Amino acid sequence: MLYLVATPIGNLGDITLRALETLRSVDFVASEDTSTTGRLLKHFEISRPQIAFHEHNEDKAGERILGLLREGKSVALVTDAGTPGISDPGYSVVRRAIDAGEEVTMIPGPAGLIMAVVLSGLPLHSFTFRGFPPRKSGQRRRFLEVDLLSPHTLIFYESPFRLAAFLADALAVYGDRKAALANDLTKMFEKVERGTLSQLHALVADEAKLKGEYIVVIAGADE
Repeated sequence: MLYLVATPIGNLGDITLRALETLRSVDFVASEDTSTTGRLLKHFEISRPQIAFHEHNEDKAGERILGLLREGKSVALVTDAGTPGISDPGYSVVRRAIDAGEEVTMIPGPAGLIMAVVLSGLPLHSFTFRGFPPRKSGQRRRFLEVDLLSPHTLIFYESPFRLAAFLADALAVYGDRKAALANDLTKMFEKVERGTLSQLHALVADEAKLKGEYIVVIAGADE
């Protein structure tokens, strides 16, 4: 069976009992980053062989994982942090396993986008997760324009190196909507900034060094 195991996004205390039980019992752990997962396993005194599974080897590693499942082996799929399949290559191996008739289940747990939208103070009854936007401004604006008239709260992931540019493009496309920036969630320096897009852009532009991945939550068109 293939187990999709959610892991902490920062605070190791957020791991679930079922996640630990599963990681201890499977035959293999497929990891987006074997070093990161290795530290997690070591912290909880778990020793299991790892398979590197990431965007650069997902076809080859995906076939290996499928081969193990066909042999009756159990595999736990984990990402660097959070829930596998969300903005990482997990989807492809899930699709392979389903198409091959293999059993797939999930051990639920942390997901940064859910925590961010809940803490944003923006409507939760309906929201759209858009993942990472394109890196270039022109492509990014066209990407943003798809949701221009959407009434749903919008959620994006963004690198600290492109955050200011992203907010500038979002402001140009959406106008000065309410928004929130979440960073270092569950960690010691967890921060959620709330305001308008122009206010958040000004805040970010004044920062000399931004660190860590950001989650940007933007109000829908009707908010």
